[in-house]
Amino acid sequence: MSVTPAGTEIDYTITYLEMTSRPGYDRPSLPAGPPTALIAAQQPPVWYFLNLYDAVGRDYEWDDWHRASDEERRAFVQDPEVRLFTLLRTGWPAGFFMLDTRHQGVCDLAYFGLVPEAVGHGLGRYLLQTAIHAGWDLPGVERMSVNTCTLDHPAALGLYQRCGFVPYERETKTCILMRDRVTPES
Repeated sequence: MSVTPAGTEIDYTITYLEMTSRPGYDRPSLPAGPPTALIAAQQPPVWYFLNLYDAVGRDYEWDDWHRASDEERRAFVQDPEVRLFTLLRTGWPAGFFMLDTRHQGVCDLAYFGLVPEAVGHGLGRYLLQTAIHAGWDLPGVERMSVNTCTLDHPAALGLYQRCGFVPYERETKTCILMRDRVTPES
């Protein structure tokens, strides 16, 4: 493993993906194992979103919403066209996703991920396929979109593609790491 220390400037690549028709696979069943539930939040408080955002994104440099104003965060999280779903496993949040339909005809999978303790337990594909079906179930959706980057979990891009998203654009940006970044040796 190698460690890139916090404060280091690095390049990363964002991949933008889309899905232009409902997937051909069925809606997945809840995974076997411990008690699991998917709960839709109704007008969630900003602190709830930020706790999930940090729990999932801490290791992947998710920090944009910490630079936003309280009003910007509240306007996003509580917009009726933005829906937040929490995956609970054995009574605690294992992951979440957010669907954003503020742009006509488009459902953006704005956020998706699992907390570190839930990674590797077969929940990722279930949660993503469920998010995709939930997005296509919304009225007026003609296209779904999502983006991921090389700072995200290394399996993210492949999972999006296996579930039906197709890349249509890539962009390279630079950031300064907020935390030490550990990467496995190839």
